[in-house]
Amino acid sequence: MPAIPSSLLHLKPLFLSLPRFSSPSLALNRARKFPIPIINPRSLSSLSSSSAAAAAAQSTGDNGSGGGRSGALAPPPITEELQKIDVNPPKGTRDFPPEEMRLRTWLFHSFREVSRLFGFEEVDFPVLESEALYIRKAGEEIRDQLYCFEDRGNRRVALRPELTPSLARLVIQKGKSVSLPLKWFAVGQCWRYERMTRGRRREHYQWNMDIIGVPEVTAEAELISSIVTFFKRVGITASDVGFKVSSRKVLQEVLRCYSVPESLFSKVCIIIDKIGKIPVDEIKKDLKSAGVSEEAVDELLQVLSIKSLTKLEEILGGAGEAVADLKQLFSLAEKFGYAEWIEFDASIVRGLAYYTGIVFEGFDREGKLRAICGGGRYDRLLSTFGGDDLPACGFGFGDAVIVELLKDRGLLPELSLQVENIVCALDVDLQGAAARVASILREKSQTVDLVLESKPLKWVFKRAARINAHRLILVGNSEWQRGMVVVKILSSGEQYEVKLDELV
Repeated sequence: MPAIPSSLLHLKPLFLSLPRFSSPSLALNRARKFPIPIINPRSLSSLSSSSAAAAAAQSTGDNGSGGGRSGALAPPPITEELQKIDVNPPKGTRDFPPEEMRLRTWLFHSFREVSRLFGFEEVDFPVLESEALYIRKAGEEIRDQLYCFEDRGNRRVALRPELTPSLARLVIQKGKSVSLPLKWFAVGQCWRYERMTRGRRREHYQWNMDIIGVPEVTAEAELISSIVTFFKRVGITASDVGFKVSSRKVLQEVLRCYSVPESLFSKVCIIIDKIGKIPVDEIKKDLKSAGVSEEAVDELLQVLSIKSLTKLEEILGGAGEAVADLKQLFSLAEKFGYAEWIEFDASIVRGLAYYTGIVFEGFDREGKLRAICGGGRYDRLLSTFGGDDLPACGFGFGDAVIVELLKDRGLLPELSLQVENIVCALDVDLQGAAARVASILREKSQTVDLVLESKPLKWVFKRAARINAHRLILVGNSEWQRGMVVVKILSSGEQYEVKLDELV
């Protein structure tokens, strides 16, 4: 970029040349009427020639129009009216000021601690992925919710709306270099352009736990156990939350009875997932439009209304995989100790096309919130990306709904700022000494808020109260000359001197 000519460095902004006003607010209001010149970067290349023309005009008295005052400047560069920006984040997104960040950190720590208790390893993926990773089956709601665009290399990319496809991509990439089973978890930001409701935003953070390489239902049982463990750790009980459980295989068996083609299965699942969200007549209409016979639609809706595993077994028989898998899951729930948390609901199918077996959703028993979490088995996902299929299951757990639930139950923790020490120099010449004290304490892993300016003690005590400091350390002249500092325990008022090398 060309250097800015020295002649411009002496220009005085218009608002600094305003006459004095007795009222500061009046002066400010008058000042706002004068636009502040903004230099257009594209005009910088012509500034040198403009400066030369201005110098010539000063020496000849020519202002470019045949006359004028001696010393007149050349025309000013292109200016733009300075406008206020919207200080709110984009619709559907959030800022995290300190108090909100403390809550987020606590929640994510809880996610990570539970994952650690179950022997899972943490992974992460790019927020920006190839768009092709999320375009699987026609009709999936997620296709219409992508934040997608073409980058400067003419590649179609998208902000990730979920984490599971990225996980599948990484598993394929690693291939046989990793040993099975894989037990991985992630906490990452996801983006979906969707209608916002309570607990639903256009960006959210999601906790995922996935098990790759285990075909048995024990994997699903373990995953549900991990979520129950999380709920218990944050104070949520089985009277607050439950899990609705079913299997995609239930639908497969019903559709097979009516000779519905396998190719329609994913499309039917997407329609069924809308039960409870749109009228039943709309569901019937969509199923018929998809190619399902009227007789099959009626039978399907009757089966999907079943809330008892025993009743399902009476209709489908006990020999099929669907009933066998579900019975095993409920048996394992007894052994894990969370049987009271789960219930059978045949209408649960989940909206994503890749699920193949058991599916589940965590729900608020009062019915005020949307699904808290959800997951299931996806044994054929890897082949949709060109890899070899592996048995797999997992869940996604968003950060927004759980915070609303904890708020409703009065279970959100009070997370105020906590600092162990506040260090203050009593003389400006001792600022370096105070910095040394702070460094000594930090090397001992103690948190320190160092007062960086010369402030009265009244201000320091207010600051200490605001940050919940445990003790105040004062660096004064007489004490420092003796190699000591003053320590004041703020909770009790106890005060004493201590040698610098004994400060702990």
